[in-house]
Amino acid sequence: MPDAANILPDITEDPANAALPYKIACLCDLRDKDGRVLLLHRIKSPNKGLCSPIGGKLEMRLGESPAQCAQREIEEEAGIRVEIEDLHLGGLIAETAFEGKTHWLLFYFRVMRPVEVIDGHMNEGELRWHDPDEIENLPLPATDREIIWPMINKHDASGPDGSPGFFSLHIDCTGEQLAWTIEQETPT
Repeated sequence: MPDAANILPDITEDPANAALPYKIACLCDLRDKDGRVLLLHRIKSPNKGLCSPIGGKLEMRLGESPAQCAQREIEEEAGIRVEIEDLHLGGLIAETAFEGKTHWLLFYFRVMRPVEVIDGHMNEGELRWHDPDEIENLPLPATDREIIWPMINKHDASGPDGSPGFFSLHIDCTGEQLAWTIEQETPT
């Protein structure tokens, strides 16, 4: 078995990265009966001026689980309650030095039943429904446009029964060009 120190990427040895905080959050993919995706047009950082799924940071001080965080964020931001059983963990996304400010560990959850949410303004920005084919033309973070949405789309109904698959990836945001590694995906 290889020594763990030998398989870690070189970015862990960069002192600039060591000084960055590590945050844990969830991203929540909600769809309506027509298959449209609910996105937040953000008015606050991170991703101010860009579109992203609703979500937020885990309440670690309370011992909140990632699924509980997704459930809470959906209720706070979309105004609806979903059951934990309705959530599918579709991906784990580790981002090193996002915007040069923070390392992120993101749990991507897909709500497995259609939901009804009214478009409109909320604390973080404007909620709007979008056809999936519109997403690539929206203002998105580079990580979402180049990596995350393509992985979501690839695994959307990739299971043998048409259910979503799973992916785990690492995104290195330290260079001028994004670099990423798919660490696991099911099915491949």
